[in-house]
Amino acid sequence: MGLNFSAYNTDEIIDFLQEQVKDGIVKTDKDSLQTVSYSQNLPGQHGLALALVEAGSIADIQGVMRAARRFHLPVVSQNRFTSTVVGADAVDHAIILSTAKMNKILELNAEDAYAVVQPGVINNDLDQAARKQGLFYAPDPASKKMSGIGGNVATNAGGLSGVRYGSTRDNVLGLKVVLADGRLLDLGGKTSKQAFGYNLTQLFVGSEGTLGTIVEITVKLLPLPLGESLMGLAYFKDMHTLAEATKDLRMSGIYPAMLEAMDSHTLQAVSEFRDNKEMAGRGAALIFRVDSISDEGKQIVKNIMDKYHVTDVQLATDPAEQDKIISVRQDMLPAIFTGRSAVMEDMAVPTSRMAELVDTIQALSDKYPELEIFTAGHAGDGNLHPTVTWSKDAKEMPESVNIVLHEMFTKALELGGTISGEHAVGMLKNQWNNVELGEDVDWIQHQIKSLFDPMNLLNPKRKID
Repeated sequence: MGLNFSAYNTDEIIDFLQEQVKDGIVKTDKDSLQTVSYSQNLPGQHGLALALVEAGSIADIQGVMRAARRFHLPVVSQNRFTSTVVGADAVDHAIILSTAKMNKILELNAEDAYAVVQPGVINNDLDQAARKQGLFYAPDPASKKMSGIGGNVATNAGGLSGVRYGSTRDNVLGLKVVLADGRLLDLGGKTSKQAFGYNLTQLFVGSEGTLGTIVEITVKLLPLPLGESLMGLAYFKDMHTLAEATKDLRMSGIYPAMLEAMDSHTLQAVSEFRDNKEMAGRGAALIFRVDSISDEGKQIVKNIMDKYHVTDVQLATDPAEQDKIISVRQDMLPAIFTGRSAVMEDMAVPTSRMAELVDTIQALSDKYPELEIFTAGHAGDGNLHPTVTWSKDAKEMPESVNIVLHEMFTKALELGGTISGEHAVGMLKNQWNNVELGEDVDWIQHQIKSLFDPMNLLNPKRKID
């Protein structure tokens, strides 16, 4: 039996932690810890947290950092726990630092078109508040109704309208961040232009909690578009043809706000899920939206549809009819995941190379019949989400899943793309850093991590390996 010379026992650690958290709550009961420690994304790749801190203030977060430094404990930041890449699961003996209850809109300035929010504000709540002022918040990830702005910023979340309005990164003006040593950085500001100093604001966007904890965000808002909005659902013979048409729409000058693609497997799944045979047997579908469309823009859409021999197009300007069209896209994930084991991926390539990636994915689907691959995604910016599925009855994930993912990743990089378009890196892809970025950049990234977090306390094993 070995000897254990622990300097501190668990009670001492928890007592100190509770002294530091004045405005929030510290939880150590088993049920709470299990709830925040384990997601369903990658079983076996997480640990059990030592404590959950539901922070109520910036001071609470600074107190957590004091405890983490004193006892050398990892800190895993969580917001709404919607990560798809094991970005917020616990590691053993970690403090889970939740910012979900810091959920106030601190300022909504219609005159200068910005908002200042705490990290726990739900994306959709901010958007709805802005719309009451004649503005809107553009980033709209699929998790819009449940994900927090803090998590969106930490992962640089994308969304359906990214083709026109950009990802989260393109809509962040400023941040407040608590570092591992407890310092509070005030970065960026409330102006659309700023050229002073290094751009640390954008360094923290997409940093996945590895450099600091985001505690306040200033985002830009946009005026609601004037005029008529056109939404369409067009069926193509296959994804390759859809990809070519998407390229034409994007470069036509009509500036589409949405270009969403679904392949034949996805359409079949949605058809079964909705108990609606309309989409069954279709080759591929494109859902598109153009804001403030002119008569000339409508003619451009018609010309492109004619060019690719699209004979079945549903067009809608009425908001209720548009909601029916977008519901097809919203039903995609439950349709695919119901009754299947699955891994949803997230690759992006230059839009001119998207057809090649689509062809590769289709070939892999044909090569491995024990798997079914559903390909959908944000066609307007080349960001595809092939979802690899297998039987729910299988006791283990088939080895062919790993082979298919490796080949898809390799092809995306070969085409000049990335293996993480908007879902972040987390723990699933951190070993690909030197493959995608190169050894020199990989080394620099570790040096940056060491500068901000020399004790490697913040979200270890994520973002970089």
